[in-house]
Amino acid sequence: MRADIRLSGIGDEAAPGIDRQIEAVRRLGWDSVELRSVDGVPLAELDGPAFDRVAGSIAEAGLGVSCVDSRIGNWARTIASPFTDDLDELARLADRCDHLGTRYVRIMSYPNAGLSDAGWEREVLMRIRRLTVRAEDAGLVLVHENCAGWAATDPARMLRLLEAADSPALRLLFDVGNGIAYGYEAYDHLAHIAPYVAHVHVKDGTGDTSAQFYSLPGDGDCRVADSLRLLFDQGYSGTVSIEPHINIRPHEGWSDPSGDYVDEFVAYGQRLEKLVRELGPATDSAA
Repeated sequence: MRADIRLSGIGDEAAPGIDRQIEAVRRLGWDSVELRSVDGVPLAELDGPAFDRVAGSIAEAGLGVSCVDSRIGNWARTIASPFTDDLDELARLADRCDHLGTRYVRIMSYPNAGLSDAGWEREVLMRIRRLTVRAEDAGLVLVHENCAGWAATDPARMLRLLEAADSPALRLLFDVGNGIAYGYEAYDHLAHIAPYVAHVHVKDGTGDTSAQFYSLPGDGDCRVADSLRLLFDQGYSGTVSIEPHINIRPHEGWSDPSGDYVDEFVAYGQRLEKLVRELGPATDSAA
């Protein structure tokens, strides 16, 4: 396995509860979990005692947290949603990230809600600038995902976000598999943004904007191995985190009725390990 790459996984795609989320990544031998929700509750909305139990369980297991997935600017919060919701969430997560020992917070860039293209852009850039200033003050890095919002599917807009924020506290999250649901070829965008990618999600599948069918990494149409190879060749040395979407998609309120998904999550992670091994070791630039 490449020593420069850390493997992780979004825990709530293995199980709702934190104990089973921890079990899933520990069975893989990985040293971190990515947090989105616990028992169906977004991390920022957990009450104090519940969050303390989560943080304590992770620490007791000897795990780190690779990233926290916020709802800031996501598909459920349009550009017309109150900006105070995002500012408040970032403030809560800043304190929680400090306890968890992580700096990365996933965000998106606000679906439109009736604004002109120019007005949508102005409002998005204003919000992202303000969020980035607060993140930088808190020692956090916001990672914008190619999922929902103004810069979701356009690498030029992603770069415009970075230019407007002008801060190392804003970087990009590249999800290999988001293109099938949003109608674009994610791999084709990667060459434009690879130097700014600070976190990676892996999912794979087939389909289009009307229906998606998710699969083990390497079995779908999302060019997982090609994307990882391009990133590694560009010097990527961050986390690659699985988001299987096969048995459970908590943010959509959907799950397979069969129940326990830890085994499937572990199988997914093992397939990713195989792909990474096949890509070979990190290249020695001095050779």
